[in-house]
Amino acid sequence: MGQQQLLLIVLGVIIVGIAVVVGINVFTASSYQANQDAVTADLTTLASMAQQFYRKPTALGGGGNTFTGWTVPDQLQNTSNMDPDTDVDATVTATAVTLVGTGTEENSAGAKLTVTMVVGPDAITSTTFGNVGG
Repeated sequence: MGQQQLLLIVLGVIIVGIAVVVGINVFTASSYQANQDAVTADLTTLASMAQQFYRKPTALGGGGNTFTGWTVPDQLQNTSNMDPDTDVDATVTATAVTLVGTGTEENSAGAKLTVTMVVGPDAITSTTFGNVGG
């Protein structure tokens, strides 16, 4: 083979190597974002259930304008989107519920995704931690 052919082969191998590395990085970032969205959706479902309990009269099995007595249903304590070793952490007070869910994906620093959702009578706010280099 001539030098030009060897140079083209080496250049081709370098380009393919760079493409593989970029592809892996894009896949990792995409799976992390998908896990964040899925955990947020799971916690939003729980937040909706908590607000439903808040608004339902006590005579019908609700809270009667209080969150006191609401618990996370057993089948939703841990979903396939969450770390299998960690259940949803729910802190319930009379006026708010704080839900914390831990995802399955780790960011580039090795920290697991954590979504915290604060549920009030009329609002739901969400915060994501572990998003550094996600």
